[in-house]
Amino acid sequence: MAKTLPERPRAVLVGVQLPGVSDEEHAADFAELRRLVHTLGYDSVATVSQKRDRLATGTVLGSGKLKELAKLTGGSGVIASGALNQTSKAREKWEAAAEAEAEAENEAESEAGPGDEDADDEGPEQGEALAPPTDDDEAEPRPTVVVVDHELSPSQLRNLEKATGAEVLDRAGVIVDIFHRHAKSHEARMQVEIARLNYLAPRLRESSGGRERQQGRGAGDSAVELDRRKIRDRLAELREGLAAIQKDQDHRRYARRDQLRVALVGYTNAGKSSLMRALTGSTVLVADQLFATLDTTVRAMQPETRPRILVSDTVGFIQKLPHDLVASFRSTLDEALEASLLLYVVDASDPTWAAQLEVTRTVLREIGADTVQSKLLFNKADRLDAVAREALLAKHPEAIMLSAHQPDDVAMLRKHIIAFFESSMVEADLVIPYARQGRIGEVYEHTTVVSQAYDESGSRLRVRGLPGAIAKLTQSFQE
Repeated sequence: MAKTLPERPRAVLVGVQLPGVSDEEHAADFAELRRLVHTLGYDSVATVSQKRDRLATGTVLGSGKLKELAKLTGGSGVIASGALNQTSKAREKWEAAAEAEAEAENEAESEAGPGDEDADDEGPEQGEALAPPTDDDEAEPRPTVVVVDHELSPSQLRNLEKATGAEVLDRAGVIVDIFHRHAKSHEARMQVEIARLNYLAPRLRESSGGRERQQGRGAGDSAVELDRRKIRDRLAELREGLAAIQKDQDHRRYARRDQLRVALVGYTNAGKSSLMRALTGSTVLVADQLFATLDTTVRAMQPETRPRILVSDTVGFIQKLPHDLVASFRSTLDEALEASLLLYVVDASDPTWAAQLEVTRTVLREIGADTVQSKLLFNKADRLDAVAREALLAKHPEAIMLSAHQPDDVAMLRKHIIAFFESSMVEADLVIPYARQGRIGEVYEHTTVVSQAYDESGSRLRVRGLPGAIAKLTQSFQE
């Protein structure tokens, strides 16, 4: 009999609409943050938004909006000294039960986006997604978590915790936590731990554990410094271990250097893993979650071609991705750098697809992969009407419109991929001496054999393949 999961922790989303950010972009930011929070295991029950020229130095929000936020969480709304109301136990309880049941959280988010906010700090409440819970309403407990759609400094995080009496997370912390939960392979776990330790190190002094240790006179600073030294030692250990793993991966990539390689790149949840499964028949994880895939998977395209084509599924991108995570996953992104063809997968049904595509291109530009030949794929086209499809193709006539769940669309994409590589192929003759007939499989693996004949010198093959692969085979059989 299945056990009932405890109620998911409730969260309030906080954002500041800065100059240059349109209402539509601000609403899209909140929608994405809501999905991140849901993926992490929270239910977003309210939003607090404000238009400002810049983030408030100490608390992100102005004093009026800070009090509005505190009203939702039951905090004082002011920055006062004293112990914080620790509220992470509800989240830990939920996570423990969720892991025991192994239930996937794939519900679609249906909450409306935030409304416009008055720039006046003391203005009326206008940005709440739901009415704030009251003390008398036991069925609707107060939110215990505040999630801010900006990266917070340690002092801002501490001040917000004091003012709201709630656990406070920033966007970077949420993403790092999701990566930590979804990492499966040894390499991905090491990469995420590096990013997580880099994120936590400057926040140690502000943590509750640090304050607890400061009860003994003179013990606080030394305890924090000891923790930081442990983090530095652990980071050095992780980087050394990761270097060994990456060296092994470099060898494997070098062995694949003459093979035809395609990399799927794009925004998180654009449908890359679904497309990977459709093209290769592999059993990669497919889930309606952000960052469901963190490990690069390489599989041969099915039905297999000659020469065979390898397809790799890479980690998805997102706006405001913490730099430490980009750096940690640089080796994973090398699959994109070393591919012959990049397929930019875009969720055509997402109204912010253009901004998502730009995020993908920016990250790939940073690692030098923007020079790799590419094709633009508008995925999830089955969710569009005919007018929307025509509008997209009119703007991007070179793009391929498809749905990863439509076999005919996948077959069409497969033909495009094969045609791309065939356009670079040439034909040549190979002579394989009878003494080396045992290696003829190498020819079939890296080229297409057009014809085969025999004479006194050995097998004569007419082959079609990439110039580099043919040159390597020719030299190999001549030695």
